[in-house]
Amino acid sequence: MKEGAFSLQNRELYYLTKKEKNTKARLGELRLAHGVVQTPVFMPVGTIGTVKTMSSIEMAKIGYELILNNTLHLFLRPGLDIIKEFKGIKNMIRWNKNLLTDSGGYQVFSLSDFRHINDDGVIFKDPMTGSKHFFNPEIVIDIQKIIGSDIIMPLDECTPTSVDKSYSKIAKDRTTRWAKRSRDYIKTIEDPPFLFGITQGNMYEDLRKESILELVDLDFDGYSIGGLSVGENKEIMYSITDISTAILPENKARYLMGVGSPEDLVETVGLGIDMFDCVMPTRNARNGSVFTHFGKMNLINAKHKTSQLPIEEGCPCFACQNYSRGYIRHLFKTREMLGYQLATVHNLTYIFNLMKEIRKAIEEDRYPMFKKKFYELYFHKE
Repeated sequence: MKEGAFSLQNRELYYLTKKEKNTKARLGELRLAHGVVQTPVFMPVGTIGTVKTMSSIEMAKIGYELILNNTLHLFLRPGLDIIKEFKGIKNMIRWNKNLLTDSGGYQVFSLSDFRHINDDGVIFKDPMTGSKHFFNPEIVIDIQKIIGSDIIMPLDECTPTSVDKSYSKIAKDRTTRWAKRSRDYIKTIEDPPFLFGITQGNMYEDLRKESILELVDLDFDGYSIGGLSVGENKEIMYSITDISTAILPENKARYLMGVGSPEDLVETVGLGIDMFDCVMPTRNARNGSVFTHFGKMNLINAKHKTSQLPIEEGCPCFACQNYSRGYIRHLFKTREMLGYQLATVHNLTYIFNLMKEIRKAIEEDRYPMFKKKFYELYFHKE
């Protein structure tokens, strides 16, 4: 950080409490207004104000204290006027814990046929109604303030892996300029939420390093690694993550956006990541794919037709404590909503407990051993 750089808030968000002696894995705390969150942490995705099939009460019962909502989707539906009537989305969804919102940038830029970008911001069409809207760095912060987020993201440009290095640099430079505008603007807001910077640069190591150094100079409350898990192979994703955490400051939280498979969580925690979000656990669940310590299980498979076993013996989730694989398979085959919910409860419980196991392994300085055992079980062959 440059000497005399402005600190966005008088309070610190992230407190590093331990570094694992064998790897880059670390323990920490996010000290937020609605409770302290232990890291590494996984944040379930509630895109439009709900983690699909789950109530906020059920999320809290599992143990989650930080979830993610999507700025673009909430802006479009239910819309800011309705959110204002509730004095924030958390009141509307009855969530009394912590909330992170992304900027909507990734979703906007995925609308390639419905948007136009320039240095000031991006014009896009609602794909459902055709109505036009404009986002810029300042507007995106205002929207997230209305939503009532505890942690917010700035507008950024996420590029697909198909673009060349020349355009990747243009997008990286634009993201940096937008980050500076966001940082300058939040200084004018009373009681601001915590603001992260989002690093970009596609799969180019030199651009990634440039992006990180530029954002670190701006002194954000935390740093997100954006533009990964967008189709690149895992080796590239892990390499970019490793390069990034080697440069990012130790005293700030590191958030790997859009990553959440069990193996990716285990691998990248070892590379120094603190925060994750992903739709995979809930999306997989709605397709009958559930996580266990022995790998993924397809509940729709005919071999489970008469099984009276739970999804995973010893799992404390509501589904495993009360219902059999055979029954849940029946629910999927008949397209009963309860099946989707039970599979989701299980996957979210599995991920929550996996993060607890990860934190315990870091605390006990045995992360390499934990990782080795995880891989042996998760990818075992029957």
